[in-house]
Amino acid sequence: MRKGRLLGIIFLLIGIFQPTGLGWSDNLEEGPGLTLQQAVALALERNPQVLMARARTDVLAGKIKEVRSQALPNITLNGSGLRWRDPSFLNASSFDKIPPEFRDALTVTPANLFDYNVSVSQPLYTSGKVGTALKLASLESEGAGVDQARTDQETRLQVVQAFYGLLLAQEQVHVAKDTVQQREKHLEMARARFAAGAATQVDVLRSQVSVANAQPILIRAENGVRQARSVLNNLLVRPLRFPTEAVGTLDFKPGVAMSLDEVIRQAYEHRPELQRARINALESRDQLKLANAESRLRLDFNGQYGVSARDPANLLSREFTRWVFTFSVGLPLFDGGKRSGLVQQAVANRRVADLARLEVESKVGLEAQTALDELARANQTVEAARVSVREAEQVLEMTQNNYKYGAATTLDVLDAQTALTIARATLVQGLYDHTLAKAQLHYVMGLDPLEGIHAN
Repeated sequence: MRKGRLLGIIFLLIGIFQPTGLGWSDNLEEGPGLTLQQAVALALERNPQVLMARARTDVLAGKIKEVRSQALPNITLNGSGLRWRDPSFLNASSFDKIPPEFRDALTVTPANLFDYNVSVSQPLYTSGKVGTALKLASLESEGAGVDQARTDQETRLQVVQAFYGLLLAQEQVHVAKDTVQQREKHLEMARARFAAGAATQVDVLRSQVSVANAQPILIRAENGVRQARSVLNNLLVRPLRFPTEAVGTLDFKPGVAMSLDEVIRQAYEHRPELQRARINALESRDQLKLANAESRLRLDFNGQYGVSARDPANLLSREFTRWVFTFSVGLPLFDGGKRSGLVQQAVANRRVADLARLEVESKVGLEAQTALDELARANQTVEAARVSVREAEQVLEMTQNNYKYGAATTLDVLDAQTALTIARATLVQGLYDHTLAKAQLHYVMGLDPLEGIHAN
C-alpha cells in the first residue's frame, strides 16, 4: 500500500515539474486538428523567421531615434574634483634669477579645484547631412516593414503548401486503402468462384498478387502523411511527431479568369520585393547626397556654464561662475580622397539598385505568366480527371458484374481497378495543384495566398 502511494507521489511530482522546453506544453494543450486559418495564425505567431523580421523593425525604430538625436541639442551635466601639486615654476629657466628672499618664500603646496557645469552642443548647419541621414533611416525603417510583410507572405504560402500537402497525403492514403479493399473484395470473389468451379487457381493467385502489390503503395502513402505532417509541424514550431491533422478538403473552385496585364499591375502595386527595390533605389540617391555633404560647410555651437572654485564653500557663490560659448565653422579642404571614395561607392550602389529593380520587375513578370499557365493547366487537369474517375468507376462496376457471370477475366478486373486508382490519384493531385496554383497566383500579385484559395 505504501509502495503504491509512493509511486503515485513520484508520478505527480514528475507531472508538476516536467520541463516544457520549446513550448511543448503549449503544443500539447492544443488539439491536433487545425484549419488552414488556424495553421497560418499559429505560424505567424511562432515562426522564427517572422519573429526575426519583427525584431528587425524594432531595431530600425531605434536607429531612427539615434539618427534624429544628431539634429537635437546634446546637454550634459559635468562635475569634477581635482587635487594637484605642480612644481613647474621651480623648474623655470629663470627661477635662479629670483632674489633669494623671494625664492625661499615660494613653496609648492597641494591645492584643490572643484568644478560643476552644464555643457550644450548643437549642430547649426550641416549642409543637409543630418537631414539626409534621418531620411535614410526612415526609408530603411519602411524597408524593414516591407521585409516583414514579405516574410509574413512567404510564411503564409509555405503553410498553405504544407497544409494542403498534408491533405494530399491523407487523400492518397484514402485512395490506397480503397484500392486495397477493392482488390481484397475481388480476391474473395475469385476464391468463391474457384470453390464453385467457375474460376481457375490462376485467377486466385493473380488476385492475391494484386492485393500484395497494393500494400506497398498504401505503406508509401502512410509514410507520405508522416513526412507531410513533419513539414507542417516544423513551420508551426511544433514537435515533428505531433499528431497534427489538417482539417479541410481539396475543393475545386475555378475562380475568375485574370489577364496577364492585370496580374502584373497588381504585382507592381503590392509585391513586397518591388516595394523593397524602389526603397533601395531611393536610399542609393540619398547616399549620394550624404557623400557630397562630407566636403561642405558645417557650423556648430558649443557652450558651457558652471562654477569653478578651490574651496568647496565657494561652489554656490556667483563670484566663481565660469562660462564659455563658441561657434565653430568647418570646411574640409583635403581629406585624402575620402569624399571621392564615398561618392564613387554611392554612384555604384545607385546603379546596382536600379539594375536590381529591373531584375525584380522582369522576374515578377515571368512569375505572373508561369502562375497563370499553371492555374490553367490545373483547371484542365481537374476537369479531365473528374470525367476519367466517373468513367473508370463505371468500367470497374461493369467489369466486376461481368466477372460474376464469367464474361470477364481477372486481368480485366485488375486493369479496371488500376485505371480507377490512377484516375483517382490524378484527380486528387489535380485538386492539390489547382489549390496551390490559386494561392501562388495571389502570392505573385502580392496578395494574401489564403484569399486566392477561397476566391470564386
